[in-house]
Amino acid sequence: MQSFLGTGVALVTPFKKDFSVDTEALTRIVNFVIEGGVEYLVVLGTTAETATLTNDEKELVIATIAAANNGRVPMVLGVGGNNTAKVVEELKTRNFAGFSAILSVSPYYNKPTQEGIYQHFKAVAEASPIPVIIYNVPGRTASNMLPNTVLRLAKDFKNIIGIKEAAGDIVQAMKIIQDKPEDFLVISGDDMITLPMVLAGGAGVISVIGEGFPKEFSEMVRLGLNKKVKEAYHLHYKLADSIDMIFEQGNPAGIKEVFKHLGLSENTVRLPLVNVDENLSERLANFIKNLG
Repeated sequence: MQSFLGTGVALVTPFKKDFSVDTEALTRIVNFVIEGGVEYLVVLGTTAETATLTNDEKELVIATIAAANNGRVPMVLGVGGNNTAKVVEELKTRNFAGFSAILSVSPYYNKPTQEGIYQHFKAVAEASPIPVIIYNVPGRTASNMLPNTVLRLAKDFKNIIGIKEAAGDIVQAMKIIQDKPEDFLVISGDDMITLPMVLAGGAGVISVIGEGFPKEFSEMVRLGLNKKVKEAYHLHYKLADSIDMIFEQGNPAGIKEVFKHLGLSENTVRLPLVNVDENLSERLANFIKNLG
């Protein structure tokens, strides 16, 4: 469990201008975030534009990140979907060498009941050969995994080790923290309320802004975990405007624009996503310049 205290980053998939996967840029980004101090990497999450990758491209992304990481920090693999049987089949057949856990999103589009969500993750937990971090993100799934469902899963399945909680609701997160098993991890999935969640007893974050500014954001989380509140909030407010900006016109278009200004990759995204507009690009460039 100690592997997932602190900052994990949901890695992007950088594309060249011809929309092919840019493995050189991906290697640069992996080195950038690890050297910036993040504690672990999340591979093929939402931020990776996984929905638009072919199976061959997914394998290329995994291989590129694993080679660049070279065992330096733990890795978590995104394995989720809204067809439970298909997710279970992947869990039973995939090679998880090099990965410490999976991140599995609550089923989207189908809009299951709380019992349906529980039964889905029961099947996932029973099929997964490695620990499971469940993922609640109502803004993308059209259903909210309620605290009672999370706590039921946490207590019933030892290999469900934590939740990435991205409802954007600090009260909901606190309800889980209040009643969770001692070693169950409540991980923020919302960059803006990461610090309050950590101070309330959360384990850290799986972050988007943390890959753009890994040094500052991962230090903020460590300060929060060590209850150095004033110092942590100093960094939070230093980064707060950038958090709003990178999500203003969609993820990962915002963070890819940051990477373009940092010289790490192109800002290319695949449809149905589009690039941020010129105004937001200029504001992000100014933020980076002023951050120093």
